Amino acid sequence: MKSDRSVTMTERVFDLGAKLIAVLVAIFLVTPILVIFPLSFTSDSLMIFPLPGVSMRWYVDFFTNPVWLTALRNSLMLAVVTMVVATVLGTLAALGLVRLSRGWRSVVSTLLLSPLIVPVIIIGVGTFFYFARLGLAGSFFGLVLAHTVLALPLVVIAVTATLEGFDPNLVRAAYASGASPFPAFWHVTRPLIMPGIATGATFAFITSFDEIVCVIFLGGPEFRTLPRQIWSGAKETVTPTIAVAAVLLVVASVVMTLVVEALRKRAQRLSKGAAT
Repeated sequence: MKSDRSVTMTERVFDLGAKLIAVLVAIFLVTPILVIFPLSFTSDSLMIFPLPGVSMRWYVDFFTNPVWLTALRNSLMLAVVTMVVATVLGTLAALGLVRLSRGWRSVVSTLLLSPLIVPVIIIGVGTFFYFARLGLAGSFFGLVLAHTVLALPLVVIAVTATLEGFDPNLVRAAYASGASPFPAFWHVTRPLIMPGIATGATFAFITSFDEIVCVIFLGGPEFRTLPRQIWSGAKETVTPTIAVAAVLLVVASVVMTLVVEALRKRAQRLSKGAAT
């Protein structure tokens, strides 16, 4: 009995210690991000603590400044186009991947997921020299292709995870009923894997919206996204407007993360319902 009690006490202490470490790490990672929120409401032209006063002047400056609004519009446009392209290609790749044999699946999945392993700076330099020969450097289409390379593995992972619990007999039943491949996919497969598709699309949007390295290499001097404008502002004139832009990036990422979590829970409910 004493031995069992000592083991239980040890497990409780270990569990409490692990939770404490997790909380401390979370505080360490989140605190620098949270600092920008009060700084965006400062009434001074300098980002200092304690705040001399509270004001919305820098939010007004952001939403009335054509430079920042253009950067926000470019970021949204680039992220939406990248999301659409990466989601379509990633979904098709995942559908083909699950049909391969185990050996070929390992090879192909390694190639598809390699952008997650290669540093972004290497991808930026490589795409710049390659796209320069094709005349795509400095073009919007070149940026879409580069961001699609970064976002595609996330879509493949999300859709493949959903397909792992998919019952292929449902598609066979659709074929037996006379459905051709595309209607069978659209009316049978697509609704069941939609949570994975939506999750991959959300990750693709976040990846493009927050990316800066490829934008610096391929965007050209005139094309500025929100992260690039923040980078330029931090080098040239540091004002609390930069904090406002950073707040918008953080809020957008948090909202998208919450959407992904909601989709994940919905996918779990659907898989449980299909199992029963």
